[in-house]
Amino acid sequence: MSVVLIVDAREIATDKDGYLKRLEDWDPEVAEQLARAEGITLSPAHWEVITLLQDFYREFEIAPAMRPLVKRTRQVLGDDKGNSIYLQQLFPPSPARIASKIAGLPRPANCL
Repeated sequence: MSVVLIVDAREIATDKDGYLKRLEDWDPEVAEQLARAEGITLSPAHWEVITLLQDFYREFEIAPAMRPLVKRTRQVLGDDKGNSIYLQQLFPPSPARIASKIAGLPRPANCL
């Protein structure tokens, strides 16, 4: 089943869970709308993680599950932000899944 988001008069196809069907459709306005659907208002802290996720995806061609996300966040953003509590506060209830969706990436492996 497919769902369509309307962003700036563009139709953006998503799967039944809200993940983009075409990664090329992602842009910051799409991210804002996906975040709103999750009840999240994006802040600079959110954008740091979104950028980190997109960089990870470009490098490894996979959206990270929670452990690799925490590890990469710690490597890139430091110990203050590289922990599950920080990520949980930004992207509840499942940081790897929700942040990947907002970043325009596929559902991470091992995320229900």
